[in-house]
Amino acid sequence: MRFRHRAAAGFATLLLPLAGLVGLASPAQAAPTATATYTKASDWGTGFEGRWTVKNTGTTALSSWTVEWDFPSGTSVTSAWDADVTSSGTHWTARNKSWNGSLAAGASVSFGFNGAGAGSPSNCKLNGGGCDGTSVPGDAAPSAPGTPTASSVTDTSVRLTWSAATDDKGVKNYDVLRDGAKVATVTTTSYTDTGLTAGTDYSYAVRARDTADQTGPAGGAVAVRTTGGGTTPPTTGDKVRLGYFTEWGIYGRNYNVKNLVTSGSAAKITHINYAFGNVTNGQCAIGDSYADYDKAFTADQSVSGVADTWDQPLRGNFNQLRQLKAKYPHIKVLWSFGGWTWSGGFAQAAANPAAFAQSCYNLVEDPRWADVFDGIDIDWEYPNACGLSCDTSGAAAYKNLMQALRAKFGANYLVTAATTADGTSGGKIDAADYAGAANYVNWYNVMTYDFFGAFDADGPTAPHSPLTTYNGIPQAGFTTADAMAKFKAKGVPAGKLLIGIGFYGRGWTGVTQAAPGGTATGPAAGTYEQGIEDYKVLKTSCPANGAIAGTAYAFCGNNWWSYDTPATIAGKMTWAKNQGLGGAFFWEFSGDTGNGELVSAINSGLS
Repeated sequence: MRFRHRAAAGFATLLLPLAGLVGLASPAQAAPTATATYTKASDWGTGFEGRWTVKNTGTTALSSWTVEWDFPSGTSVTSAWDADVTSSGTHWTARNKSWNGSLAAGASVSFGFNGAGAGSPSNCKLNGGGCDGTSVPGDAAPSAPGTPTASSVTDTSVRLTWSAATDDKGVKNYDVLRDGAKVATVTTTSYTDTGLTAGTDYSYAVRARDTADQTGPAGGAVAVRTTGGGTTPPTTGDKVRLGYFTEWGIYGRNYNVKNLVTSGSAAKITHINYAFGNVTNGQCAIGDSYADYDKAFTADQSVSGVADTWDQPLRGNFNQLRQLKAKYPHIKVLWSFGGWTWSGGFAQAAANPAAFAQSCYNLVEDPRWADVFDGIDIDWEYPNACGLSCDTSGAAAYKNLMQALRAKFGANYLVTAATTADGTSGGKIDAADYAGAANYVNWYNVMTYDFFGAFDADGPTAPHSPLTTYNGIPQAGFTTADAMAKFKAKGVPAGKLLIGIGFYGRGWTGVTQAAPGGTATGPAAGTYEQGIEDYKVLKTSCPANGAIAGTAYAFCGNNWWSYDTPATIAGKMTWAKNQGLGGAFFWEFSGDTGNGELVSAINSGLS
C-alpha cells in the first residue's frame, strides 16, 4: 500500500503571471545585511493579495525581523499569514512568527496578506533600517525565549518555566501568552497560570521586552491539557476536523483506534475517514477483511478496555470504531474507497454509476457494521487524468458518479471526496467536472500536499505542502492557494473545500545547501518508504530550522526535509478561516506525536 499520493508531477512548467510587482529593495550602497521586497500577487478588484519576502544577504544569521511600511489612506491589511501584522493609523508593522524569525545567511522567508484598497506600500523599513540593506539599526529587539516547560498541571492551573531571551541592552520583562493572548507580564522566567478549566487544552508561549521597550518574537509554544473534565469535545463551530485512519496502521505501525483516545485526539476531531475500501469490478469491496472486522484486540488495545472474544459478532477496526463512537458520540465515521493503489477500479465503476452506488450502499450498510458508518468518501486519483494509471472516462464521469452516490445514500448520509490540488492551467482540476459534482457532495478533501518530493530524485528541494507561491518554486500552480482559488473560480463553494495537512515530511539526501532550491542525489532514508518520514520522528531527528511558503523545512547533515509543525499548521488554519473554507483534514493519525500535538494545532487553529 503506497503511503500517500502526490498531487501531480511530470507536467511541463507553466508560468503564472505575478501582477503588480513593486520592488522596494534596490542595490545596496553599502555591505547589505538584509532586504525586503514587496509583490502584489493577485488583484480581484475589491481586494488584493500582497506578499513580502525578507532575505538575509549578510554573512551571519538573523535572529528576528520586522518589516514596516506606510499605506495611503484607504488601503489596509484585512488578514495576514506567516507574520504578526499590526497598524497605527496608516503605518503597518509585520513581525516574524516564533518559527520563522531565524534566517541563515542567504536564506529568505515570505509572508502574505489580503488587503483592501488600491494603494502600494512606501517608506519601507526592515529591522529599523532600509529595505535595500543599506543601514542597520543600532538596537535590536530581544531574541525569542525558550519554549516553556509545563509542570504541576492540575484541573485549574499550570506552572510554566522557560529559558531566558538575550538582548544587547538587557531584557526588561516577559509576556506570557495563552492561546495567543497576553495573560501576564513577569520579570522572571517562570509563571503559574490559574483559573483554568478542567479537561481543557491550552497553548502557551512567551515573548521578551528589552529596556528600550522593544518587543521580540514569541518563542515556541507548548500544549497543555488540564486534568479532570470528561470526554465532551470542545466547541468546534461548523468547521470540519477530519483525520484519516488507515486499516494497515494496526500492523507495523502498531497504531490502533485506542490511540485516538490516549493521545487526546478523539476529543478534538469531528470526523474520521477509514481508509481504504477497494474498488474492483465496478463495485465497492472490502479492503482488508482481517483488519476491518476479524482481528481480535486485547484488553489493553481496546477502546473499551475489554478483550475481544472468538465468538463475538464483530471484531477488528470496525468494532473499535463502534466503541470509539460510544465514548465520543460527536464523531462521524466515513468509509473511504479507492486511494492511490485502488483508484484503477473507478473507470469501470463510472461506466455504470448506479450499480456502483448500489454496491457501496450494500457494503456500508451491511447489518454487521451499519451503525459504524455515517457516510462514504471517494478517493479517486484521478478522474479523467493520470495517477498510478491513467483514466479516460471523460470529464462528466466524476459528476455522474457523485450524483449516483447521493441519490442512493440520500440526504442523511455524508458523501465526500478527496481531490487533486493541481492548480495549473489545463491540469487535473480542469480534467473533471468538480463544480458539477460539488452539488452532490458535502465537501472536498483537497490534497494540498505532495506537490514536491524526492520522486524528483535530484531536486530541487522544495516544501511538499506550500501554502502560497514563492520565488524559485519548481512548478507554478502547485500551491494550496492556487488550488483553492481554482476550485472557487469554477464555482465550488469555499465552505465545501477542506485544506489538507500531511502528518509527515518528504526529504532528499545529498543536499549541500540549507535554503530551498538545492540539488540532491536521491530520497532521504525513511522508516517505511524512502523519501518519507513521520512528523513524530522528524521532530527530533531533523528539527525544523527554516520556513517558506507557510511550511517548515529542516537541513541536517546532508538531508533536507519539509513538513508541517504546530506553528505552520496554525498559520494555515488562520489562512483557511480567512478564506472561508469548511475546515481541515489530515493524512494520517499515526504520523502525529503520542500526545497528538498536530491534531491539537488543527483544532486550536480552527477554533
